[in-house]
Amino acid sequence: MTFRTGPKNLLTDVAGLSVGNAEDARLKSGVTAILCDRPAVASVQVLGGAPGTRETDLLEPHNSVEAVNAIVLSGGSAFGLDAASGVQAALREGGIGFEVGGFRVPIVPGAILFDLRNGGDKDWGRYPPYRELGYRAAREAARDFALGSAGAGTGALTAGLKGGLGSASTLLPSGVTVAALAAVNAVGSATVGSSRHFWAAPWEIGDEFGGLGLPHPVPSDAQRIRLKFRDRPTGLENTTVAVIATDAVLTKAAAKRLAIAAHDGFARAIWPAHTPMDGDLVFSLATGASGAAPSAETATDLYAAAGATMARAIARGVHAATAAENDPFPVWSSRTA
Repeated sequence: MTFRTGPKNLLTDVAGLSVGNAEDARLKSGVTAILCDRPAVASVQVLGGAPGTRETDLLEPHNSVEAVNAIVLSGGSAFGLDAASGVQAALREGGIGFEVGGFRVPIVPGAILFDLRNGGDKDWGRYPPYRELGYRAAREAARDFALGSAGAGTGALTAGLKGGLGSASTLLPSGVTVAALAAVNAVGSATVGSSRHFWAAPWEIGDEFGGLGLPHPVPSDAQRIRLKFRDRPTGLENTTVAVIATDAVLTKAAAKRLAIAAHDGFARAIWPAHTPMDGDLVFSLATGASGAAPSAETATDLYAAAGATMARAIARGVHAATAAENDPFPVWSSRTA
């Protein structure tokens, strides 16, 4: 099966989704809000050892609420959990939410990454700024959005390079679309050894993250485990948080399986991944906009594409990062060998 991208090669190639970014350059942090035009079936899978989350329990298939109104990814470590309140406020203003007892409650799960130690000014006073950043991100939601040093990827770092916000999409032969968005802040590396080549190269479509392929010969340091801030290897200063989405019609249990499958993309794009120092997490969304429910055969294609698409999104986030003052690490585009 040959994969091809959707028209934008973004999460918003899945009909029914929009994405908004908000960031603060001085803070070196930000928020990304994924809004659903209509409530979308959702689930989550956490495989990292240090997650920071809000409203993830309700996403388990055995719990009652089937669908969500938005997903939020934020920087700021635990302070960034406030971002979901800002998105919730924006949705409430629009009369959007789960109706219960005559009230509408926007369902907004969220997850955070640690970007406090990145050279930004974190002296924000009594209250952190993430609630307002979340509100702004929701208000900015659109079909087009920036990658790299934007939104939740603004201050992200990986081992030796800046991370960032990445996205990718795949149009399957069945007509179903699967797409991914990732804020890449891994303790590990997205590139092979000290080279410019991405671990995700076998799944690249065209030259979406440089077109370099895998290195030949493989660098002698390819198997060396490189960690961010090696001087403090026990620090919980990491995490890649992501969304995998499709326009297929899925049950909540099938959405859970989609999130599980998307984690394969972490392992294909980051070395090492899913460590005790990462809070690696994937939310899944199924908008059902295609009207097509996967058969047993096409479901396998969907789950395979989920991993490949996630790997591409991760590489694109690192590839698109841009330099800023006081960055502790360089950007990928500055690496010459």
